[in-house]
Amino acid sequence: MPERSRVKYLFVLPGIIWVLCFTIFPLLYSLRLAFFHARLGKSETFIWLENFRRALFDDYRFWNSMGVTVFFVVCSVVCTVSLGLALALLFNRPLRGQRLFRALFTTPLFTAPIALGYLGLTIFHEQVGAVNTVLFALGIEHPPAWFSSIWPARIAIVLVDIWQWTPFCFLVLLAGLQALPDEIYEAAWLDTSSSWDIFRYITLPLLTPVLFTVSILRMVEAFKMLDIPFSMTSGGPGAATQTYSFYIYLTGLRNFNAGYASALAYILLFVMLLISLSFFNRLRQLYE
Repeated sequence: MPERSRVKYLFVLPGIIWVLCFTIFPLLYSLRLAFFHARLGKSETFIWLENFRRALFDDYRFWNSMGVTVFFVVCSVVCTVSLGLALALLFNRPLRGQRLFRALFTTPLFTAPIALGYLGLTIFHEQVGAVNTVLFALGIEHPPAWFSSIWPARIAIVLVDIWQWTPFCFLVLLAGLQALPDEIYEAAWLDTSSSWDIFRYITLPLLTPVLFTVSILRMVEAFKMLDIPFSMTSGGPGAATQTYSFYIYLTGLRNFNAGYASALAYILLFVMLLISLSFFNRLRQLYE
């Protein structure tokens, strides 16, 4: 019996080793590097909080990339959650071809972001792209220069990100809608015939936990945006589409400044923790 009880630990051992090697160790090692001046091929020097001070007070690229990221996060989260909710409400009823639509609509969700970025590069190409070709056909002589102007480049990246992540919000919110009890709606229809009132006073409050959950998941994913700007614009024009994760990548893997890149990564982690805690505190207050 003791031998059989010890065997069970062998089944969880690979998972424990994986977590230790690829999660806990990198997390602790990067935390250590954040307090060092560490470059590839050079000796490490302990500099205490100098990397964090430099990022917050001396590095204009830090604030530029943070501003670009916040813009992407706000636009992407608001649009994907809103579109996902609208589509979930539309398809939360028997419709012909619903299964086919779900299969086609969720395809971008299972596509590698780097591939979608290169696809976006061809779609928004300024000379032969599909978007500008259609605009030319509609009589617009000067369509947007998607990759050589600041705001068109940012909008193009946001549109591709929305295209990828709206299906995720749609699936989660549709599952949330289908889990709501029918008895409440049957009673509500006896008191009112207004679909808007039912949505406002019944559906939306009941769906609030799901909306908060999908919003926080989308926010975390949007803060990590790297693949689409990398493949579509390479952070350009200039640094107009250089997201925070992109800046960390350039600092750590292009310039080999591992210590400063680790500090940047932990600043992002701290910001995301603060935002997540505020989300969950707000959600707890709603149900107290």
